[in-house]
Amino acid sequence: MSNLTISVPADVLKRARIRAIEEGVSVNAVLARYLERWAQTDELRRRRQNAADRLVQLAEQSQAGSGGRRWSRDELYE
Repeated sequence: MSNLTISVPADVLKRARIRAIEEGVSVNAVLARYLERWAQTDELRRRRQNAADRLVQLAEQSQAGSGGRRWSRDELYE
């Protein structure tokens, strides 16, 4: 694990420490969790985009179709 030094206004740190105590966690743990989520955001976005791209690609390659058949609203709800 690496150490990180940050600068925050004293009043912000004081409020963060109070809230952390109330929630039974440390400010360090809160910041570590936040940074982990923040760092993963781009990877998750890339994975979602890749999945969407693959879905579109599969749909375009699909040979499935309705054969020109059209359904009425009532048929669709049956």
